[in-house]
Amino acid sequence: MSLIKSISGIRGTIGGPSGEGLTPLDIVKFTAAFASFIAKTTTKTTNTIVVGRDARLSGPMVRNLVDATLCGMGFDVVDIDLASTPTTEIAVVDENACGGIIITASHNPRQWNALKLLNERGEFLNADEGAEVLRLAEENAFDYAPVDKLGHIFTNTTYNRRHIEHVLALPLVDVDAIRKADFTVAVDAVNSVGGVVIPQLLRALGVRNIVELNCVPTGDFAHNPEPIPQNLTAISDLMKAGNASVGIVVDPDVDRLALVCEDGKMFGEEYTLVSVADYVLSHTPGNTVSNLSSSRALADVTRARGGNYQASAVGEVNVTTLMKETGAVIGGEGNGGVIYPEIHYGRDALVGVALFLTLLAKSGKTMSELRKTYPAYEIFKSRIDLTPDLDVDAILVAVKEKFAGEKITDIDGVKIDFADSWVHLRKSNTEPIIRIYAEAHTEDEAKAQAQAVKDVIDSIIKK
Repeated sequence: MSLIKSISGIRGTIGGPSGEGLTPLDIVKFTAAFASFIAKTTTKTTNTIVVGRDARLSGPMVRNLVDATLCGMGFDVVDIDLASTPTTEIAVVDENACGGIIITASHNPRQWNALKLLNERGEFLNADEGAEVLRLAEENAFDYAPVDKLGHIFTNTTYNRRHIEHVLALPLVDVDAIRKADFTVAVDAVNSVGGVVIPQLLRALGVRNIVELNCVPTGDFAHNPEPIPQNLTAISDLMKAGNASVGIVVDPDVDRLALVCEDGKMFGEEYTLVSVADYVLSHTPGNTVSNLSSSRALADVTRARGGNYQASAVGEVNVTTLMKETGAVIGGEGNGGVIYPEIHYGRDALVGVALFLTLLAKSGKTMSELRKTYPAYEIFKSRIDLTPDLDVDAILVAVKEKFAGEKITDIDGVKIDFADSWVHLRKSNTEPIIRIYAEAHTEDEAKAQAQAVKDVIDSIIKK
């Protein structure tokens, strides 16, 4: 059993002893700590917290515990039920709420769930704020409300529609162009909330032909829910058979968007952000931001459009913080996460779908033809499973020393920039692993760079 407490929220496997998994006692403790933090820090007077969830099997159980605990802490709850992460973020703002909790473990398998914590702006807590919530939980430093100050639960299931309306209102979304393109779109929503909201969005965008794959929100995921190529064979085969011109894949909480070309090949999750950013920059020139593990292609298209690119530490809140500091017009993460401040500061697959389909419609190209217009890079992803005896900090220091002659960035793990490639290694926020990402112009070159760094790490561990 696992329980991971990080900048990404409180994430764990369901069941097991308290403190070793995401048990009911843990859910209550961390929810109460979050409520106590919000009570001390919010500038709002509404006394409301928004709660949304993906379709995981454990979702109803976790939702009931979260809602009741918030009421026990004296907060009113606006429960928006099955809703994506970006939908919940928008609901916090629209409800003028003090904060929000999203019940989702994102791309983790079905036995996982999590509490993602939002401030009154509908944005994730930063590292210091998250640390304070963890301190309050560890010390049980919270008081429940007396009987005459208990909160109430209000259900509001209109926010999927409202989110779609926000997307349609974006000036760069062209419904007429999408309708005229007459796309046939295949959707794999891994049996979660995307199966509800993505087809609704597509119909609102004028898409008449939709092939739904794993779109019933049972929470019993049809495949590993992380939207990476090895998990997307079914939609790839469907596309190869000529059944659709556009393939769309979302993760369980719909903040990541992966695209599949008409020939069944992956458009590349890195290129979701690259293509959408290029479209936005062509109309509103400016700066962009992504994290250190994202493709150089975003920097290339940004500079080609006259803007400046900067990289942040991994983590959505780190990206959005740097976006605000640099006035970025668009940003995100290379895992298919598009952040478009015109609507809100959060990764949003609905925004990504609408902007990408507009771009594709206006281009007159097939997806594979469009993909060829962007700088060619390949990212190879590897990992090292952590054991208790591994000193991660010592490993990172040794790697920095080994590659001291190259450009080193250490704001988040260690990134080594070579002339035509890079390697980034960092401890994951969500799993007990070290992630190793490498990018070069070909997959073989990226693999070779990643292996070279792994060999160095192996030699360090042996010593």
